[in-house]
Amino acid sequence: MTKLSREEAIEILNSYVDNGNLKKHMYSVEAAMRFYARRFGEDEDKWGIAGLLHDADWEKYPPEHPKVICADLEKRGVDPEIIHAISCHGHQFGVPRETRMDHALFACDEITGMVMTTVLVRPDRFEGLEARSVIKKMKDKGFAAGVNRDDVREGAESLGIPLEEHIGNIIEAMRGIKTELGF
Repeated sequence: MTKLSREEAIEILNSYVDNGNLKKHMYSVEAAMRFYARRFGEDEDKWGIAGLLHDADWEKYPPEHPKVICADLEKRGVDPEIIHAISCHGHQFGVPRETRMDHALFACDEITGMVMTTVLVRPDRFEGLEARSVIKKMKDKGFAAGVNRDDVREGAESLGIPLEEHIGNIIEAMRGIKTELGF
């Protein structure tokens, strides 16, 4: 088994993804995964890599997503736990979530999009952003329409964390990389 460094993961990411917004999404999910790894006493690098690469094949291979990136990582000898978490981060993939890392990746994926969209419409961006503002935006079905609200709620529940606290955690994690996100 090969331990993938963050630098190597970024090289893989860059070989697949050109879209800057998609990269920002994956950096956001990486930050959120690192946050939860620290909280749960897990391997921060491993969880971060799963978040960083979870959508790597989405731009070039949407119908095969996430099979292409999973096969690539398998060939590279990457930790099977990372590959499994990526393989089950959405309902549509038909792979059951088993580990805490699997549940965390699912829980962090959709909500980062909702937080980012909320940040983009705020004049102060991340400054003063609270979970209740994101929850209020979630009630507007037209706002960030691509974000699956049921998945957001289910993700928090699968981690055993109240929704408002989960969203606050995601805000904190993303706030920590706001410069990389362009803020």
